[in-house]
Amino acid sequence: MKVSLKLPLFGMNMEEATVVKWHRQPGESFRKGEPLYEIETEKVTQEVEAPCDGTLLEIAAAEGSTIPVGAAVCSIET
Repeated sequence: MKVSLKLPLFGMNMEEATVVKWHRQPGESFRKGEPLYEIETEKVTQEVEAPCDGTLLEIAAAEGSTIPVGAAVCSIET
């Protein structure tokens, strides 16, 4: 099933984040808990883990882009 992953909220004052690095590329599979991408906010740099096993289909937020909380980051196949 195709699912769109959105930028999660990591703190009450977090409004946006910059995608620093992708750890997977489209077509690559991953396991639950493995890092998918890394973000940077005003306060912290953090890896975002995969919520389930799957395959990365499409990256919606390229490295270096700043996106608001809740915006689509990527699409995965579960």
